[in-house]
Amino acid sequence: MQPALVAKYGEARLPRYTSYPTAPRFSPAVDASTYGDWLAAIAPGKPTSLYLHIPFCRSMCWYCGCHTTITQRDQPILDYLDMLREEVRLVSANTCAPLSIDHVHFGGGTPTIMQPEEFRALISLLRKHFDFASTAEIAVEIDPRTLEPEMAMALGEAGVRRASLGVQSFDPVVQKAINRIQSEEQTMEAVSRLRQSGVDSINFDLIYGLPNQTIESCIATAEAAIRMGPERFAVFGYAHIPSFKKHQKLIDEQALADAEGRVAQAEAIAATLAAAGYRRIGLDHFALPDDDLAIAQARGQLHRNFQGYTTDSCETLIGFGASAIGRMKDGYVQNEVPPGLYAQRIASGRLATVKGYRMTPEDRLRASIIERLMCDFGVDVPALATAHGFDPELLLHGNKRLAMLQSDGILDIADGVIRLREGGRFLIRAAAAAFDAYIDQSGRTHSKAA
Repeated sequence: MQPALVAKYGEARLPRYTSYPTAPRFSPAVDASTYGDWLAAIAPGKPTSLYLHIPFCRSMCWYCGCHTTITQRDQPILDYLDMLREEVRLVSANTCAPLSIDHVHFGGGTPTIMQPEEFRALISLLRKHFDFASTAEIAVEIDPRTLEPEMAMALGEAGVRRASLGVQSFDPVVQKAINRIQSEEQTMEAVSRLRQSGVDSINFDLIYGLPNQTIESCIATAEAAIRMGPERFAVFGYAHIPSFKKHQKLIDEQALADAEGRVAQAEAIAATLAAAGYRRIGLDHFALPDDDLAIAQARGQLHRNFQGYTTDSCETLIGFGASAIGRMKDGYVQNEVPPGLYAQRIASGRLATVKGYRMTPEDRLRASIIERLMCDFGVDVPALATAHGFDPELLLHGNKRLAMLQSDGILDIADGVIRLREGGRFLIRAAAAAFDAYIDQSGRTHSKAA
């Protein structure tokens, strides 16, 4: 990519567009009462996804942007799981019939911080209250440093078939700078345990833009990871926001790459994965050709949700746990963020939702356009606008962001059909932002009430 374009667009703080509107638009106007009404309105048999957030880790990785709490004791985790199970019962009681479950995702934090018997019991409770499809996909995020053989076995027995392992970087210098020491041997052992337990799809998370990271170390990490044979990769850029995540102040800002260096690292990883036979999926995912993600992309059926790129097409996503976000037909809901406040609400017999967003018809159109751009690097604006009952000129006429991207040679527009040029795909979020009604020219989202 041209350095001038990297300099112009590369430093913009743009959303990842795992939802639209994005979380800064959520407000208390959507509360637990609203959520209860939305749950009751879910049609019986409607395919539904579940997300369960486990906000605990044994140590803090300094780059982390997740909602998590550090604990060396098990009691806070046990207390939290009690509340999580109670939330499952509360949500189930608010639906008119057992929800039909197609996907389940455990995120964190470190979901596998719980004991094997606790995980088995949680899965059993979910199956008791919800109607799991025979093909339901269960996925879990894992810290390879703490995965014990008993837990790997419990995952397989519970029906987990996908696991996402945090790798980030195998460079010892980088690992020291981010407070995450993790050897290749530890990671390989975790992969082996999962495979032996029947978890047959493995994803590795890699990060570029970390302190002291170089193009060479990015390539070396990717090559080492490839040798372990994961089916997928997710490659994210480190977001340095110490004003929001205080522990990031422990990272040396002088050791971070500039925008041009970040792009070079990302493209070096992408080229390494492509050379090994992985197909690029959207902005930041990679998959082997026979993986479901690659097949969905080839068919134009790729989707995007809070976990990134996915084959999950469910309109409804139920979020459980502190800070968890759910997506309903009518909008978004988010639970109380601090685990203590979340527990108080659940213990009082109330749903934990404290904010959300009610979508308008125009929001749905813009969300559809943004999703197709993020997934396909192109979109037929007139076709989608017509399908949603809108004049495409609402989105195209006077769109200064879009015109600037076209003028800079990042994308082409013909009769309202947009297509990102090959060299401009790294800036897909800038193209998506051209259809974000709540973002200003600096990249900040407006905070007016939903």
